[in-house]
Amino acid sequence: MEIRTIKERIECSGAIICAKDTARILLLQKTDGKHSGRWVLPGGTNNEGENPFQGLQRELQEEIGTLPNFTKVIPLEKFVSKDMVFMFNTYFCIVEQEFLITTCQEHSGWGWFQLDRLPKPTHQGLEQSIRNKNTQLKIQTIIEVMREL
Repeated sequence: MEIRTIKERIECSGAIICAKDTARILLLQKTDGKHSGRWVLPGGTNNEGENPFQGLQRELQEEIGTLPNFTKVIPLEKFVSKDMVFMFNTYFCIVEQEFLITTCQEHSGWGWFQLDRLPKPTHQGLEQSIRNKNTQLKIQTIIEVMREL
């Protein structure tokens, strides 16, 4: 297997933004490209020199028009492709309540959804992540603790 250099790798970050008052998450609907029409997490590709969380903060500002006031940010998982070329960092980010966003041209829609009632079609990476038993248990625990606070 060929190992690529750091410069040839793609690292992305995304946020499962969860509202404490409703336990619903924010998803965006892609406008163009190979994921057109699919529902995705807010986030995107990290720029050179950015760490994953810095990339996420910039992407949130670009994609939803604001950097939400998170009450808690929890690194949830890091997906690494078999060829080690693609990496996706997922953060579970808690906000007090749902909020309105301003979408960029990359997205045609947005909404707050229950984890067990995601819209279709959902991005395959998001679908796999949410359906992973370990991830489900982590999210369930986070939501249970979040509601106690």
